[in-house]
Amino acid sequence: MKLVTVKRKTKKEKRFTEQMGMLTAKVVYIQKAFLRVPFKTIHKYRETYYGEIKDCNDCRLSA
Repeated sequence: MKLVTVKRKTKKEKRFTEQMGMLTAKVVYIQKAFLRVPFKTIHKYRETYYGEIKDCNDCRLSA
């Protein structure tokens, strides 16, 4: 059994951009897990309306 693994998880989140306003995007989290307990997010990215893949730092979370 491996002690440290890498997991990928997809969630739908509401995001806000100045150009498009409010949108719901699929956000993929890549996390390190120790004994199947996630402890660090390595990277997160989202799929845009047009099918492009972008980093989540481009837009901020909605309130």
